[in-house]
Amino acid sequence: MQLLTLNALYGWETVQHGGQQYVTAKSIKEFYRFTKFQRSGKTISLSNQGIEVKMTAGSQECFMNSVKFVLSYPVLEISGKYLVSRTDLSKLIDPVLRPSYIRSAGNFRTVIIDPGHGGKDAGAVNQYGTEAGYNLSVARMVRDLLKQQGYNVIMTRDSDTYLTLGQRVELANRYDNAIFISIHFNAGGGSRARGIETFTLSPVGVAHYGRSVKSSDYRVREGNHQDSANIALATAVHGVALQRTKTNNIPDRGIKRARYSVLTSIKHPAILVEGGFMSHPTEARIIHTKNYQKTIAYSIAEGIIRYRSAIQSRAY
Repeated sequence: MQLLTLNALYGWETVQHGGQQYVTAKSIKEFYRFTKFQRSGKTISLSNQGIEVKMTAGSQECFMNSVKFVLSYPVLEISGKYLVSRTDLSKLIDPVLRPSYIRSAGNFRTVIIDPGHGGKDAGAVNQYGTEAGYNLSVARMVRDLLKQQGYNVIMTRDSDTYLTLGQRVELANRYDNAIFISIHFNAGGGSRARGIETFTLSPVGVAHYGRSVKSSDYRVREGNHQDSANIALATAVHGVALQRTKTNNIPDRGIKRARYSVLTSIKHPAILVEGGFMSHPTEARIIHTKNYQKTIAYSIAEGIIRYRSAIQSRAY
């Protein structure tokens, strides 16, 4: 570990450790004007009237206003100082706290909705239905809700047809000033895994969730030009989904980073939403209901509206 240094331009206290640059929690508190800094065991909390950020030394989980984010690197505690990687500060924390400062977000009116799977690719299947069918049902509801608000909505598919991942991206990239939402439902983890999660593209040098870093992870992809906008969009949609699914007791699996094809090559701010686990006995029954499908659809539509409002307003 190298000695603590000070970045004169922004006032960041920084530490080099394990080939990564880290920023002290103290300088994060000062820069974002948090009024309280509390510590309980290995967990720290930074808060003001509008937001609370909780992080734990040794963990990659970060909670902002109770929404779970999975950091790219664990929070460190060294010599009594709590350290957050510079990557997580610039690619996650800052765009969540200051979405209106994201230069690449722009003023969009087009929303591209991508119902995952379709045709010969049914996706996850259980006794109640297919993922492809649920994805399309939710996507159509999102389309109708956004059209009522004056948005131009493009569907990558509007029937039970098969599209390759490349075809979905190619269609989406024909449009300018747009955002991209891929809708899915989950399966796996035996019959115990459950909850909603939202994915954005992994920043350069950050692995696909659950995997180790590969040499190809250091290549800049088209979607990396929207890293900050991606996380801000995910925050808005995921946050609303957590609020709306409380009555269904759906757990929060967090906002995560991945290298899915539809996120890697897209030129727009893009997220992939997983609305629950079809392989979980209880969630499977819930997902099959029209009321829950409407809940996910309203969450996505409202999250998009909130995102657009956030990137257009200056909070600092």
